Amino acid sequence: MVYLFLVLGFLLLIKGADWFVTGASELARIFAVPPLLVGLTIVAFGTGAPEATVSIIAALEGNPGVTIGNVIGSNIINIAGVVGITAILLPLKVEGQTVRKEIPFTLIASIALLALVADVGVDGEASNMLSRGDGLVLLLFFLIFMYYIIELALNSRDTAMESGVENRSAKSEAKWKKSSVFTLLGLAAVILGGYWVVESSTDIALRFGMSETLVGLTIVAIGSSLPEFVTSITAALKKYSDLALGNIVGSCIFNILFVLGASSIISPLLIDVKIFTDTVVMILFTVLLLIFSRTGWKVGRVEGILFVVFYLGYLFYIILRN
Repeated sequence: MVYLFLVLGFLLLIKGADWFVTGASELARIFAVPPLLVGLTIVAFGTGAPEATVSIIAALEGNPGVTIGNVIGSNIINIAGVVGITAILLPLKVEGQTVRKEIPFTLIASIALLALVADVGVDGEASNMLSRGDGLVLLLFFLIFMYYIIELALNSRDTAMESGVENRSAKSEAKWKKSSVFTLLGLAAVILGGYWVVESSTDIALRFGMSETLVGLTIVAIGSSLPEFVTSITAALKKYSDLALGNIVGSCIFNILFVLGASSIISPLLIDVKIFTDTVVMILFTVLLLIFSRTGWKVGRVEGILFVVFYLGYLFYIILRN
């Protein structure tokens, strides 16, 4: 049954991502919203739902290694693995706004996380704990990000209205309803498929004697990142490269600020000292993404290959570390 759910999960992910991207991109066209904005919000938060589900459940069950490992591991594979493979298949064009604002915000969120988990207690030693207070700080950053997104959406809508893009016809309303159904069905399939893949693959991994932290950084992270992977590949193949990259950047921000913020408020997370290295790796990959994005305003095949090679090297390192 475990292997059956694993296969069914993959099938749901693939078909769900196709419906999700089709519906979301059509909604963006109808309402004259930039695909990047859709990627940063609806698509990013939707594909980030498996990480949120797994991390919050792990926090409730008292498994901090899975919670923090899932988020750090997911962000690493999102940036290095998903962006890398997607760029190899189809070079990703990068909006100037993404380079100036969204990717730097991801970097700031990553550095803030490192500072919070490595803060020094009254005894002069690192507390190695993500406390409820730290969770509130992360959620505050998330609210700032959401304020920025709302401002961006309002400005885009004002521009569309000035250009006379809005169309209130009955045909447009019918398309809106159909696209909404496709988006919701696709999102439901992506979340359910991601959940089945994570649960079944984690069960299989634990049977082979993998540690809780390693399971979080690898099996759970890769499994819960499959929605981002399939969605970004689908978006890139449909020529929505800005939606694909927006999905990755938005998911990384969502994972750090909302998922870890909410999880640590539910239950303070004790941090394995090994996670500090992984957090630094996540920051380095984010810096690389920022650098690569400025080379011709795209992430090309060469950069994609480098990302994949670096991720495979990191994967080899953490398996040996276990």
